[in-house]
Amino acid sequence: MQKSIMSQLNDGQQYSKIWPNNVALAPIFPERRVIKATQLALKVMPMLAVFSIFVQVQFFGSQFLPQALTFALFLLSMPLQGLYWLGKRANTTLPPSLASWYRELQSKMQENGYQPTVTRAQPRFYELAHLLKEMFEKMDQAFTKEIF
Repeated sequence: MQKSIMSQLNDGQQYSKIWPNNVALAPIFPERRVIKATQLALKVMPMLAVFSIFVQVQFFGSQFLPQALTFALFLLSMPLQGLYWLGKRANTTLPPSLASWYRELQSKMQENGYQPTVTRAQPRFYELAHLLKEMFEKMDQAFTKEIF
């Protein structure tokens, strides 16, 4: 099923909101780094794009306006690239090894008396993020240390 670019960007935004910001996950998954870089780019790139247009036109003249606008559009596209990657990642089905780890984590949470809200036969990274977020929020520190 092919999704539109706008829905991919929206999925990336939602995925970045539910992915747990936990240091224990950083060596295993690249999401934390991508989310941090995308958040920084969302804050900085619009100002940098305007500044780059101003500087290029100021120093090189108005004949360089097309190049300045092109560079500004490139700068503005950087946070969108991060959101698009996150959206694609969120909708990607987990590989077999991660899917089995997802099911194992889900069963351990159930054994400890917590019923995860999201269950799916073929989990995606979105469901994994939701499960990990629930684990870090609802389960105690001893449980999470046992997992990692």
